[in-house]
Amino acid sequence: MPELSHRRRMLVLAICCMSLLIVSLDVTILNVALPSMQQELHASVAGMQWTIDAYTLVLASLLMLAGSTADRIGRRKVFMTGLVLFTIGSVLCSLAPNLDTLIVFRMVQAVGGSMLNPVAMSIITNTFTDPRERARAIGVWGAVVGISMAAGPLVGGLLVDTVGWRSIFWINLPVGLAALLLTLRFVPESRAPKARRPDPVGQLLVIALLGSLTYAIIEAPTAGLVQTLSFGAIALAALLGLLRYEPRRDEPLIDLRFFRSVPFSGATVIAVSAFAALSGFLFLSTLYLQNVRGLNALHAGLWMLPMAFLCFVCAPVSGRLVGNRGPRPSLLIAGAAMTVSGVLFAGFEAETSNVTLVIGYVFFGIGFGFVNAPITNTAVSGMPRSQAGVAAAVASTSRQIGGTLGVAVIGAALASGIQASAYRDTFVAASLPGWWIITGCGVAVLVLGWLSSGRRARASADRTARLLESPELREATGVRAQDASAA
Repeated sequence: MPELSHRRRMLVLAICCMSLLIVSLDVTILNVALPSMQQELHASVAGMQWTIDAYTLVLASLLMLAGSTADRIGRRKVFMTGLVLFTIGSVLCSLAPNLDTLIVFRMVQAVGGSMLNPVAMSIITNTFTDPRERARAIGVWGAVVGISMAAGPLVGGLLVDTVGWRSIFWINLPVGLAALLLTLRFVPESRAPKARRPDPVGQLLVIALLGSLTYAIIEAPTAGLVQTLSFGAIALAALLGLLRYEPRRDEPLIDLRFFRSVPFSGATVIAVSAFAALSGFLFLSTLYLQNVRGLNALHAGLWMLPMAFLCFVCAPVSGRLVGNRGPRPSLLIAGAAMTVSGVLFAGFEAETSNVTLVIGYVFFGIGFGFVNAPITNTAVSGMPRSQAGVAAAVASTSRQIGGTLGVAVIGAALASGIQASAYRDTFVAASLPGWWIITGCGVAVLVLGWLSSGRRARASADRTARLLESPELREATGVRAQDASAA
């Protein structure tokens, strides 16, 4: 990539942040619109789960493939393709006549989304070559996530109440088209010196694993035992296939040796736990505020504003804390705050008290605001530079897997206890298992944050780094992640 002027680099950063904004905003806006969509499309709880999980499932499955494809054929080309697909998918979602077509169009969106954030991060990494400039650019990138968290509930609530739920997808059109035109004009093309070879078998096994596992969990309350166990067996077979096949490849989709590093393994599970808690929290809160309390979408968004605002405020604080003190303090604060929030909802029935409800939102906002920054830092701790990008890519994929499983598991727990004939009367009791699951996720973040950041954990990361830097492995994989293609 040619050396760019400071002004051009800032413009490239702004274009990449535009893609992150529409992808992040889409998730938070959609949650606020769920009750309106459920009513108009006559959808069940499982149907609402699929509108979210169809997107995150495809995203999780294709993130690493999109990053390696961009390295091979050109990052700008793949990024522009992602913008086109995401914009087209948004238009189709706004026109969906029923739930089934909406789910399919959400998957089209996700294919485009998988080409945006990881490739945009790769473009940023290759545009800002100075470490300090790159750190500031990534800080701006992270702040955009906070902006989307804060703005999503309000913008979504306003659009749903004034225009209708279909309008939440229209907001992607002007931003997507503007980003597409600006990318064509100002973002230079770049490729990796030597990109990884495709791993179609590994990719199919990942899709089979995530898809069958999610289907078994979501449909368990209504599907028969035989059907649920069948899809569970497919997921298990796909997992065993990955464990057997991937170590035999010179350039695997997922290098299983990474998991010998305790910080890396801890970051992976922390990412799954934290984002499972977030997706489940938003899912339960939105349905409760609108379907049980009877609030409109805008008022529901205002109730969740303390959580969104604290996510926005705490994220940069956590980033500075990680830079100065390492990941442990941020992870401990995050785990403790998320645990307290879950206990308030599960043990003290926060839904029945306005004050406790707000306090629960405050604690969760603090917890999630602190957890995101140290995940990637912990994942790449001690890794050789040549492997840092792949380690960050797995952490990013783990976030999406967590989001998928959170909605699937917590939604299934809710669906098994709720009675359609007495929805409002049974919702609070039926949601209790979900809140305890969120509490468990907070405890996992707390415990793993402590265990994965100690002296012994760092020693395991050093041993793994020496293993990964062996001559044979370096020859096979040394360049696969030098541009952090999917961070």
